[in-house]
Amino acid sequence: MKISSLHHTFQANRPNSAAFFERAKHTISGGVNGNLRYFAPFPIIFEKADSASLLDIDGHRYVDYLLSYGALMLGHAHPEIVAAAQRTWSEQGTSSFGATHPLELELTDELLALYPAFDQVRFTNSGLEATLFALRLAAAYTGKTHVAKFEGHYHGAHDQVLQSVNPAADQAGESLAPQSVPDSFGAPDYYRQHSVILPFNDWEACERILTEKAEVISAVIMEPMLSGYIAADHSFMKNLRELTTQLGIVLIFDEVKTGFRIELGGAQAFYGIEPDLTALGKVVGGGFPIGIVGGKRRFMELASPLRSDKRSEVVFHSGTFNGNPLSIACGLATIRYLKQPGAFAQIVQSTSDLRTGIDALAKQYDLPFTTLGEGTIFNVLATKQPVRHYRDLGANQNQLRLALDFLLMENGVYSKPLNRFSLSAAHTKTEITATLDAFEQSFAALKQDPLI
Repeated sequence: MKISSLHHTFQANRPNSAAFFERAKHTISGGVNGNLRYFAPFPIIFEKADSASLLDIDGHRYVDYLLSYGALMLGHAHPEIVAAAQRTWSEQGTSSFGATHPLELELTDELLALYPAFDQVRFTNSGLEATLFALRLAAAYTGKTHVAKFEGHYHGAHDQVLQSVNPAADQAGESLAPQSVPDSFGAPDYYRQHSVILPFNDWEACERILTEKAEVISAVIMEPMLSGYIAADHSFMKNLRELTTQLGIVLIFDEVKTGFRIELGGAQAFYGIEPDLTALGKVVGGGFPIGIVGGKRRFMELASPLRSDKRSEVVFHSGTFNGNPLSIACGLATIRYLKQPGAFAQIVQSTSDLRTGIDALAKQYDLPFTTLGEGTIFNVLATKQPVRHYRDLGANQNQLRLALDFLLMENGVYSKPLNRFSLSAAHTKTEITATLDAFEQSFAALKQDPLI
């Protein structure tokens, strides 16, 4: 079995997607409105969604584990989300005031109750905007110029953090002293020069680097779980919290992926750690664009216009659609649904059932696949080696995982090739059973005709 033959089958079964992409790439740069949406030979074009399913323009139905990159915690068009959106249109009469409205305080109260690290919040329109604003607050508070981030961690597509997200092995330097490698053509050298790259889950090396560069580092920003599914050691997180406090470095958790997915209180509840600032997104918008920065009052107050009438003394933050009624209303509906007794636990249980089934099938077919994750997120890795940080992913057999993904799509399961799996309230036993059937058929095909 060759990837090229899988591509051929994929294309033959999706002529409408192929034709759409061929047309789109002439008028939309690369045919996609986001580079991560592309995969060879072309991305599937979807026209409809329902509950836990996607329907493409060739009439194929898939169980959806992409879920808009994890944002749809209740699935597509959940009745309570639809009702919240309709109620907002009916009662407020608009999708955006460009001004403050009552729902903002309702969502703020819910967030402060779930995240003890929050004294105050500010709404943005995306996780990217949230990490950018959090870093600006940290720089203002400390007066320092450098940002420390972990190798392999993604914090949105802005220059300050688009460093060493997927660095090539021949450019990344030593594992205990990683080099800053820009992830985009056109990124200014300033950000590479003012980035400090840390090794994830290696405390001795991390402690050494932070201590040596403490005088210039304003913040450490991190995904508490790399890519949402590779967990940091509890001791690592405890040590990091203590050291950043001692060194006067602001600790920022990027919980855009993990917020409301590991626990309702995010990965910080899982670890029992309170960061100084937190960036949230995805789930908390209920399927609509949103980002949130929450944190301690001493940092958040730096953006208050009540602080001073001098621009030089206030951290600027604004946005036309910040806290728009639709995002807030649907975020509230999502959180209130998940807070119902047993609701979140049921999604965790469904995730566990699916993972257990996949792991058992991989063992049955003697294939080197294993699942890794926490809460309602996991990934399927084509390696039996322990994976604790970015460089361990070098042992992952990407071509084997890619072959599995194309077979799964032919068998009605979608999560975009090489992507993690996210579950929702819409994934019932019916979807789990269908997914495990698809994995079994795909594993059987791989076993019968091994990848060469």
